[in-house]
Amino acid sequence: MAKWQFWVDRGGTFTDIVGRRPDGRLVTAKLLSEDPEHYADAAVEGIRRLSGDDAQSIESVKMGTTVATNALLERKGARVLLLVTEGFGDLLRIGTQARPKLFDLHIELPELLYERVAEIPERLDAGGEVLTPLDEGAVRRALTEAREAGIRSVAIAFMHAYLNPDHERRAADIAREMGFDQVSASHDASPLIKLVGRGDTAVVDAYLSPILRRYVDQVADALDLGQGGCEHLYFMQSNGGLTDARLFQGRDAILSGPAGGVVGMVRTGQAAGFDRLIGFDMGGTSTDVCHFAGTYERSFETEVAGVRMRAPMMHIHTVAAGGGSILSYREGRFQVGPESAGADPGPACYRKGGPLTVTDCNVMLGKLNPA
Repeated sequence: MAKWQFWVDRGGTFTDIVGRRPDGRLVTAKLLSEDPEHYADAAVEGIRRLSGDDAQSIESVKMGTTVATNALLERKGARVLLLVTEGFGDLLRIGTQARPKLFDLHIELPELLYERVAEIPERLDAGGEVLTPLDEGAVRRALTEAREAGIRSVAIAFMHAYLNPDHERRAADIAREMGFDQVSASHDASPLIKLVGRGDTAVVDAYLSPILRRYVDQVADALDLGQGGCEHLYFMQSNGGLTDARLFQGRDAILSGPAGGVVGMVRTGQAAGFDRLIGFDMGGTSTDVCHFAGTYERSFETEVAGVRMRAPMMHIHTVAAGGGSILSYREGRFQVGPESAGADPGPACYRKGGPLTVTDCNVMLGKLNPA
């Protein structure tokens, strides 16, 4: 017998749901992404309102989410310890020394995602042969200090680990033995040459995966996934493809929501006879821009919200400016974002005591109907 299928776009402010009933008819729902007075999760609540409380009647749920994107934009990820080869403690701070504004005399370096760094005595040569064995005692000391400080997420980036990951694997094993919840090794996150790219990606993964895992577990539990309820739960990755919920990682989730928008834009445009398209997607927290000229454009090294990473993803330009971006007066001028009022309390015009936002300006200017 046919069952329900759901497609969900969970944004920072609104969650949109399309459901296909067992009889083939399409139904839709739109909810605030956060409304703690009425429900725990917008996606689950929308699915429940459309299909009822019977999770056994659901065949699949496919979801794009900006949970990771917004955590990155608003710097609300996990606290991270970085373990790096001795002598390279400041490598990710130095980065590639790329200067987007070549003649700017006041250079503002991007905010680092890791809270502390520990240099570990170990070294491989360019062929992957061991020059200096891994100092396991130094690894344990660094991890102990981090645990005492309340850090539960660790990123590991050692020289030439893409050729020989033994040292990273051993350090990761020690971290798991000591109870760290998230361990991201660079040879798993980005198994390619160049330590900066590998290290950046491992840090992003360690920073975002705990936030993402909590959300995925919350949705899976609510849908009774694999427990006689919903049969399949998939998430959209940054590269535009779907993956099983259990394999969804922070490094693959940066553009989860926007990537779904690109695929949807292309399919809609092609159905209307167009193959040269510009996409502009302004949400509550961020705005995403992309274009399409016959083939999907993907990047393998990119920067999102001032954070470098190396993972395949749709070529989308994201800025922390949406309808819910908070307006403030700082450093002698009016500024917009990157903080967002989100769905709760939301903009001031939601009448929940929220701050002044772009949406409120549009209401005051008559661009939005106050009713």
